[in-house]
Amino acid sequence: MQRHFHEELEALKQRLLAMGGLVEDQIRRVMRALIERDDALAQEVIERDQQVNAYDVEVDETCVSLLALHQPAAGDLRFITTAMKIVTDLERMGDQAVNIAQRVLELNREPQLKPYIDLPRMAEKAQRMVKQSLDAFVARDTELARKVCAEDAEVDALKDQIFRELLTFMMEDARTIPRAIRLILISRFIERVADHATNVAEMVIYLVDAKMVRHTLA
Repeated sequence: MQRHFHEELEALKQRLLAMGGLVEDQIRRVMRALIERDDALAQEVIERDQQVNAYDVEVDETCVSLLALHQPAAGDLRFITTAMKIVTDLERMGDQAVNIAQRVLELNREPQLKPYIDLPRMAEKAQRMVKQSLDAFVARDTELARKVCAEDAEVDALKDQIFRELLTFMMEDARTIPRAIRLILISRFIERVADHATNVAEMVIYLVDAKMVRHTLA
């Protein structure tokens, strides 16, 4: 019985990682859609969100079933409750990719406002945070998890830099405002991806150390 339970926990972990890999790919694809002005790819990201949602439902139902059938204690209980929180953050990251894709489709109807330099850099950092937070989860690596939390400030700084630059565009030429606003929104969506990755990293620290650190790490 115990061996079967731990096999189910391992299967749960693998489903979470598969979902995380899909979310990472969604972010990668949507940024390519932005840079290459690719409507078809942006639309594909929107449609693939159904797969992210299906993982969300599957993992959540598995967690509830494990709790009900096995009534786990201590570390196993923390693992399952952590998985339930992580899957929520991953699903919301998927939603942010969809939000970006929708703005890409709108931006592609008009000439490109400026070369995209900081947005891809920001997305790369956020994407790396997602990967590292999941790596930390698998390895139960609190040092890597704390590194992810610290990197959130770099993403925030890039978002502020992008806002200042686009504000200059809007002040100099009011015709740029709709496009600039959409780019500002994209930077906010990327920032939220990084915030969710930070949530995952904080939950890893809870899983390993049984200590809640949300809202306490600078």
